[in-house]
Amino acid sequence: MPDKLIDRVETPHQLRRLSDAELVRLAEEVRERIIDVVSRRGGHLASNLGTAELTIALHYVFDFSHDRLTWDVGHQCYAHKLLTGRAKLFDTLRQQDGLCGFPSPAESPYDLFSTGHAGTAISTAAGLAVADQLRGEDRKTVAVVGDGSIVNGTAMEGINNAAMLNRQFLIVLNDNSMSIDRSQGAMARALDRIRMSEKYEDMKISAENLLKTLPLGGRVQRGLRSIRDGIRSTLHGGHLFDALGLAYFGPVDGHDIHKLITILRRLSKLRRPAVLHVHTEKGRGCAYAVEDPCRFHSPSAWTVENGEPVFKSASRTWTEVFGDVLVERARADERVVAITAAMPDGTGLAPFRSEFPTRYFDVGISESHAVAMAGGLAKAGMRPVVAIYSTFMHRSMDQVFQEVALQKLPVVLCMDRAGLVGSDGAVHHGFMDIAMLRPLPGVVLTAPADEAEMASAMTFALSQDYPVAMRYPRDEVPDPLPGPCPPFELGKSRLLREGADATLLCYGVTCEAALAAAEILQREDGLAVAVVNARFAKPLDVVTISRLIASGKPLLVAEDHSVVGGFGAAVLELAASRGLNAANVRLLGLPDRFVAHASRQEQLTETGIDAASMIAAVKDMIVSPSVARR
Repeated sequence: MPDKLIDRVETPHQLRRLSDAELVRLAEEVRERIIDVVSRRGGHLASNLGTAELTIALHYVFDFSHDRLTWDVGHQCYAHKLLTGRAKLFDTLRQQDGLCGFPSPAESPYDLFSTGHAGTAISTAAGLAVADQLRGEDRKTVAVVGDGSIVNGTAMEGINNAAMLNRQFLIVLNDNSMSIDRSQGAMARALDRIRMSEKYEDMKISAENLLKTLPLGGRVQRGLRSIRDGIRSTLHGGHLFDALGLAYFGPVDGHDIHKLITILRRLSKLRRPAVLHVHTEKGRGCAYAVEDPCRFHSPSAWTVENGEPVFKSASRTWTEVFGDVLVERARADERVVAITAAMPDGTGLAPFRSEFPTRYFDVGISESHAVAMAGGLAKAGMRPVVAIYSTFMHRSMDQVFQEVALQKLPVVLCMDRAGLVGSDGAVHHGFMDIAMLRPLPGVVLTAPADEAEMASAMTFALSQDYPVAMRYPRDEVPDPLPGPCPPFELGKSRLLREGADATLLCYGVTCEAALAAAEILQREDGLAVAVVNARFAKPLDVVTISRLIASGKPLLVAEDHSVVGGFGAAVLELAASRGLNAANVRLLGLPDRFVAHASRQEQLTETGIDAASMIAAVKDMIVSPSVARR
């Protein structure tokens, strides 16, 4: 028999065979396994450590092989994976062909949706609940939502409709006072006040239990209800959830398994929508993660020396360079303000926050509001810079259209994690920002290719009177491009290397691989391949690109973005508009499919935009120029 309980639990049904003491021990083993694997593989640590007891209690009470469970964001699902038959595979977490770091229906029937964006769990759970009701199926429904993501507009829309359900429907509000950084805004303050009333709630329950044993206790109880409600209102102004028609329970200690099981059993029988407010500690069981939950939200691999975590030193990242450049520009221009949607560290804005606290705004997980607010700031004469991951910029597209582009306002959109993001996988790839933004009239799209270009691109963006969107990857900054860095000029490319046999036309970070490929082709095959840094996806350098197409020589267009609607598509549109024969053009970019989690380099190789793939493509086009473009 295995020594570890975690190795004996192969299905959630086996949890019910364990004693209370064994359940507590299992929670600690779950944490130990998560810390061990994440320390070697990287991943989401603090959020997962905080949900061990909650996850065990949920699977103990509900049968999610039949009932419904949805996770908001999904970066707290590691314990869920360990309890649903994936413990033996957990060491493959976030590795190529291994377990995904987020819920994945391809892995298990216990995962209903692939999730990685906030705010969706309540809406999808409501859809499941309505469908089950229409089909006459008796299934219970639970949505687990964090205090950081419940403020998201989609979550509020979901609550607005879920509250009207006439059946069991449970929202578990996992409140750890954090999203990635400390939660911001009025909802965060309201939850703080509710948590402060926890002792009152405990006293109320104890008093009511006592009164039940006394003569006239029931009558006294009824009399005390109005007093209780008055005290509750005084303590925290009444509950938003109660006002919306959701039965509210809590806050409850999210690390007391016995208490969680007891209340979840009761709530599983409630025939109306309800909210269970659970208070957990982010990073629970790992001292350094509790001390710095932001750093250990999604850390890279680390080791522990003398009780302290030690990370492998790395070169400067694009995120760090962006943060430093923006601070420099803000020192020179008091109009520059920065906005993030709950990711000051992830987007590199922590230094800006420290130096310019009154010009820094964290709006929580509310990307739509972030962009609309930027529109207001720009209209009033400021120079707002909105830093959001490319994958999350999707959520603000209506505001980019209506409140920024249509108004022709000078908002700078800085899209971190553009392109392939590595082990976070399909839910986080930034593969469609060019396609989304390119149709918007008046919006300029640019991408720096090294650190000097980041500084020059930011100078350019902040000096314009129209919207500018800049993209850059989750990666280390490459070595400097050859030669001095000329200033960014609207719609002007930059020649990086001469060559008469073929040309690699690159957008952003693909310049690094293109230069490496051109060097190898020259050295090993005697082929002279030019490399052009496009710099702009909109407007294009019409003169240069038209000349390259018209030359008839192989032209390979490389981008870390989908070939559908991307930079390469813009090049082909240019050819069509000018009546140019584009048979000599081949597009290198992300294919029309979702790319699974792996290292970023493995993904670049898989999708054909690494140096080796570029070399093969150049040779193929030179030998067989009539080969159809991809």
